[in-house]
Amino acid sequence: MSPSVLNLKNQFCLVALIFSAASSGNYVHAFTTTPQRRSAQQRNTRSSTNAEFTKVLNAVNQAEEQAALQSVPPPRSTGLALQLDDGTRKSHSMAENTAFVTGFFKGMSNRSSFASLVTSLYHVYSAMEEAFDVTADDRVKALDKPELRRVQALRQDMQFYYGNGSKIAAPTAATMAYVNRVKEVARDEPYLLVAHQYTRYLGDLFGGQMMGGMAMRSLDLEPGQGIKFYEFDGISNTKVYIEDWYRDLNALEFTEEQKQAIVDEANLVFTLNIGIFEELDGSPFKAMFAIFISTLKSKLGMSPALVE
Repeated sequence: MSPSVLNLKNQFCLVALIFSAASSGNYVHAFTTTPQRRSAQQRNTRSSTNAEFTKVLNAVNQAEEQAALQSVPPPRSTGLALQLDDGTRKSHSMAENTAFVTGFFKGMSNRSSFASLVTSLYHVYSAMEEAFDVTADDRVKALDKPELRRVQALRQDMQFYYGNGSKIAAPTAATMAYVNRVKEVARDEPYLLVAHQYTRYLGDLFGGQMMGGMAMRSLDLEPGQGIKFYEFDGISNTKVYIEDWYRDLNALEFTEEQKQAIVDEANLVFTLNIGIFEELDGSPFKAMFAIFISTLKSKLGMSPALVE
């Protein structure tokens, strides 16, 4: 609590008590001429004084609450949340500047490539969410939120690209490496699943709206078609939700060695994810050009349909 706010509150409380006592004493009596008028003026003065100071004290309480909120550091600036953000920054930079961006645009260059990406993600998330279902680690369970789960959304996307009843393609080599790592962690060191939750769910949630929009423009999709993976219907405010997730993360108990192992695992997850992108066919430049043309047409009020 801010000392200045606390002192201000105490001062107002003291003044309120003094004025309340004064309003019920002889200070008022000198201005009255009859007992009836004196009594009425006492009541009115006391009521008015109390009402005014109630307003003041409410304002001080609100200022105190606001100061307390401002004194609490954001969850990303402390604890394991900070360690993960700092410890993966190098991997983020590498991914964004090279293979991650290139691979993502490759996946958006045509519907076949994007369908392959959806299939790979389906295998990865199936392994992850199966592990969450059976784990005995309460820390992993605490971060496993139903509104984050992606398998059902990925099934809907595969139905769009392949049709109902189609056989799910076997995982590629890079996808299998990713899946095997999830299974290995779940079996031997389940607390490391936290790194997979952090890397996958928060990354998909944070960039989902942007990536889904780019995919829709590049692939000439109708709103909601084939991009359910990027839609988190149960989350109304992404920023607030991520902050709350970080707060839950920081509340979990890990040793320092375990925290560092989680950071290392998160970096490995980035590498495994890039491996999936690198397997995709397609031209990233075609996707970027398609997005540019679609955006330009939208700005000009033209049909968003792209020329094949």
